[in-house]
Amino acid sequence: MAKDFAKSFYNSQSWVNVRNSFFTEKMGICERCGNPGEIVHHKIYITPSNINDPNITLNKNNLELLCRTCHNLEHEGASSTRQGIVFNSDGELIEVGDNQ
Repeated sequence: MAKDFAKSFYNSQSWVNVRNSFFTEKMGICERCGNPGEIVHHKIYITPSNINDPNITLNKNNLELLCRTCHNLEHEGASSTRQGIVFNSDGELIEVGDNQ
């Protein structure tokens, strides 16, 4: 969930266009584990002081496509599920490698 200061940015047409383009370029695959990607992550985190800097917010060199598990590991240092188990697009727990 976007922080309050970033909500208008994440709803902007500029972000939507860059996000969709980046997702397509990465063929929808998580750059860390190879599972289906879901989240276009900013390598340099967006803060109130850099939210208006397009070199941070819209620069594809600062983006990475991640699955939810890898994104959770990035931000929280731990997976929300045990190893080998992920959430599918319907929010159901499945074993890695099952039909997602």
